[in-house]
Amino acid sequence: MRQLTMSEALNEALHQEMARDAGVFMIGEDVGALGGLFQVSAGLQERFGPRRVIDSPISEAAITGAGVGAALVGCRPVVELQISDFVTLTMDQLVNHAAKWRYMSGGKVSVPLVIRGPISNGFGMAAQHSQSLEAWFVHAPGLVVIMPSTPYDAKGLLKSAIRDDNPVVMLEKRLLYGRPGPVPEDDYLIPIGVADIKRPGTDVTVVAMSQSVHLSLQAARQVARDGIEVEVIDPRTLKPLDIDTIAESVHKTGRLVVVSEGARAGGFASEVVARVIDVAYDSLRAAPVRVTAADTPIPYAASLERAVLPSLERVLDALHEVMKGSPARVR
Repeated sequence: MRQLTMSEALNEALHQEMARDAGVFMIGEDVGALGGLFQVSAGLQERFGPRRVIDSPISEAAITGAGVGAALVGCRPVVELQISDFVTLTMDQLVNHAAKWRYMSGGKVSVPLVIRGPISNGFGMAAQHSQSLEAWFVHAPGLVVIMPSTPYDAKGLLKSAIRDDNPVVMLEKRLLYGRPGPVPEDDYLIPIGVADIKRPGTDVTVVAMSQSVHLSLQAARQVARDGIEVEVIDPRTLKPLDIDTIAESVHKTGRLVVVSEGARAGGFASEVVARVIDVAYDSLRAAPVRVTAADTPIPYAASLERAVLPSLERVLDALHEVMKGSPARVR
């Protein structure tokens, strides 16, 4: 099968969906003539014109407000934020309006909006451009939250998100944009709310999202030399969460590690642990362990940034810890 990078896979999804449905349009800063800061929208304006691929002013609030309004009258807008941190400027439009209109109207109107952008930690973008804020959106009723880890998943999930009648937040790890993987050329969808077992195993369940999936797979390969078989589950959709797949794995392994680049306090890793305890507590042979970012703004210095974010060493420590059945330490 041919290989595409994640940015190329997202670009192909946009081309296919805009060709399929004239109601799909894209709006954001530099998405037209430039093709997007990371080339996710390359070639779209040339093919579909400036009325469907709109270079917006530098106002995330206005961009998202325009998207919400267009969705309310029947369009299917895709809003690009150059850096996902800028969503802080859109919270009224996204959380107070997009997430609420379907409920408040008794289902009479829908807001089929996709808002997407890159998480830019890992290469020195400093505190205001490096946050992983997925837990904010998981906490807001009415939003769907997606975090792909592979080009294949990114294409299929974006296409599903565009066709969904709910507002979808899609968070993409910038360091994964250039990572290649197999992607079919044809039209395929990945169902929202269905997790994927990236690696089967019998001894430890690891739940990981986005870049953390690849970190966890690396750790799994390493501990396999010691006879520890790790099952790595990528939720792909954080909300709705496929707790059934995760619980089935924990019933089998009896051990749980959750790896997330979000901050520890109130983070998505804690939600996964809580949900597993709700449904699979009696199967646990060891206390679940969370490997997360530290509760601190992301530093600019490379050495400090590495110290704050999850690392291979910390994931390996967590795997050995749950195998020993010892109480979870603060990480």
